[in-house]
Amino acid sequence: MGIFSFFSREKKEVLDQGLSKTKQSVFSKIARAIAGKSEIDDEVLDNLEEVLVTSDVGVETTLKIIDRVQKRVARDKFMNTNELNKLLKDEIAQLLMENNTEDGGTFDIPTTPGNPYVIMIVGVNGVGKTTTIGKLAHQYKKAGKKVYLGAADTFRAAAVEQLVEWGHRADVPVIKQGMGSDPASVAYDTLSSAVANNADVVIIDTAGRLHNKVGLMNELTKIKNVMQKVVPGAPNDVMLVLDGSTGQNAFEQAKQFTKATEVTSLAITKLDGTAKGGVVIGISDQFKIPVKYIGLGEGIDHLQIFNREEFVDSLFG
Repeated sequence: MGIFSFFSREKKEVLDQGLSKTKQSVFSKIARAIAGKSEIDDEVLDNLEEVLVTSDVGVETTLKIIDRVQKRVARDKFMNTNELNKLLKDEIAQLLMENNTEDGGTFDIPTTPGNPYVIMIVGVNGVGKTTTIGKLAHQYKKAGKKVYLGAADTFRAAAVEQLVEWGHRADVPVIKQGMGSDPASVAYDTLSSAVANNADVVIIDTAGRLHNKVGLMNELTKIKNVMQKVVPGAPNDVMLVLDGSTGQNAFEQAKQFTKATEVTSLAITKLDGTAKGGVVIGISDQFKIPVKYIGLGEGIDHLQIFNREEFVDSLFG
């Protein structure tokens, strides 16, 4: 019991530290919003709306939160400003609970020999896509899984080299071809090798381009079709990686990618270096796609399974 509570405490400390810039920013804005006020009135709610919008929660989600807070204040008749943080924490956690059917991912995926769990990673260049793949590979290997990586972003030599380096760090094999090779061919080779060697998990990197939605859709569809010739039903997960530090730009990327292909999960990175962590709340609410993982640092262990309650508690607790 002691060792589990230690790891849980360690994870909480990483989460708190990773969200510290966002937390400081939100708390200072809330302090200004309620300055001189003793109760939650219309002016406080207007100021709170501005706090949430400027914290990159997003307009639509902010309006939902304000509406919920307003109803709660009306129901409870009198609430003072000292209770605002707890009220926000409760209502945001409840909103996210209602919007998503599942909470976070897992590093202990049940697998069967010859039928690996296949994850296709999508996202624009620079969001931490390859780094996230390396961290995922490390975590799956720690969970006792045999992992293969596929370097299907063949349009940038640096992307292949970076994935190979992360493969070394995580101590997992990387299947690659030459620069400019057909990405679908790389995916096919990766899955073929993975099946032949009884791998449990396969992670396929893809080109970080939003050249145009039609081109992106055609490319990703081709990769999917080729993978299904080796592993029926692949991919099991299409994970979109977003850079949390870009705030509203992350919303726009999510819109573009969800229009171009079916996205089944999200990983939001670089939350430790930004005050824009509120974007996780907005994206989780607006897209109704589970946020499985959040990136809270550069270390190989700094990718955490996303837990709505822990996230909101860390932000407003």
